[in-house]
Amino acid sequence: MTNLLLLGFLPSGSEWIILAALILLFFGGKKIPELMKGLGKGVKSFKEGVNEAKDEINKAKEDLDKPADNAAKKE
Repeated sequence: MTNLLLLGFLPSGSEWIILAALILLFFGGKKIPELMKGLGKGVKSFKEGVNEAKDEINKAKEDLDKPADNAAKKE
């Protein structure tokens, strides 16, 4: 990420205004809220999927650790 900043690939202040104007021209004022709503739903779904994957990984780790704990208790 810092490499991108150093090379100047990210838009500056005036470039953001131009990008916003182009988006407004291409999609129109009525479509932008729908696009943002869809984008928000996509991000929420992605985060839920990541959290579910983390939960499954943690559960698998716990399941793997349990037999080792039981074997140590028997000795």
